Amino acid sequence: MIKLRLKQHGVYRIVAIDVQSRREGKVIKEVGFYNPWNDKTQLDVSAIMALCESGAQLTETVRNILRRAKSFE
Repeated sequence: MIKLRLKQHGVYRIVAIDVQSRREGKVIKEVGFYNPWNDKTQLDVSAIMALCESGAQLTETVRNILRRAKSFE
């Protein structure tokens, strides 16, 4: 199963990663980033929607970031 989760790299990258991989493991696809210091977010909404339609799940934190960015309801 694939999940969209945060990967720490200075700022947080929003990535698609296999559930059985470590948080800092091999990434399937990078779909955005989130900087909590200045609340800046960049998202590839079409890639996120495509991954969700193919069965990927969002972690609660990523879901909250998407809601704050008003990209996802």
